[in-house]
Amino acid sequence: MTRLVDVSPFGARFRISRPTEPGRLLFLVLNMPRQLRAFDHAEDQYRVWSMVRNVRMLDPAKEKGALIEVGAAFIGKRPPKSYESNPTQRYEIAQTKLESGLWETADYAEQLSRVVQDDDDKRKESRQLIPVEVLIEVFSEGKLVSSENTVTENISRHGAAVFTALEIPPGTFVKLSGARYNTSVLAVVRGVRTGAEGIKRLHLEFLGSEWPL
Repeated sequence: MTRLVDVSPFGARFRISRPTEPGRLLFLVLNMPRQLRAFDHAEDQYRVWSMVRNVRMLDPAKEKGALIEVGAAFIGKRPPKSYESNPTQRYEIAQTKLESGLWETADYAEQLSRVVQDDDDKRKESRQLIPVEVLIEVFSEGKLVSSENTVTENISRHGAAVFTALEIPPGTFVKLSGARYNTSVLAVVRGVRTGAEGIKRLHLEFLGSEWPL
């Protein structure tokens, strides 16, 4: 349960206590003003599927337990058909809109394949090969359950590879903090790789904020 920060016929902003990421689908039930609805005008509550467009990390101690602020786009009364077969996949906004004016979704992998170049390892920006001391805190069910002090193998404003001794599967949300930079970011584990020397690396994508290099 939460309260809306703001709302329009096409989306809403609200705060929640569990991490999520852009591209995920959320099912919302809210007391939406009828003049703003695209359907179900006679129902007491508006039940609408939405897609996370952006997230902003909060301080739970100052925000009554809220971890992130979410900006979500309404996509309709039902989820895409592909969601039933694979509820873990991510989506992106399509180039077209639905007749109702709500946003239409496209599979994230399909959208991504249109812009991937020949070199699969190309990134939007180069990583800096510097060891930054960081603290990794792991989320489970919205709570921090384990932590580790470590260093980065490389880092950029939007992601990092971090050495780890923890068992953290891809898809896990973590909080990455650096005392030197006086900053904390929410991140998701996109991959795990073990180097030739036997040390594991977590490949992290930062969500909602940048690392201040």
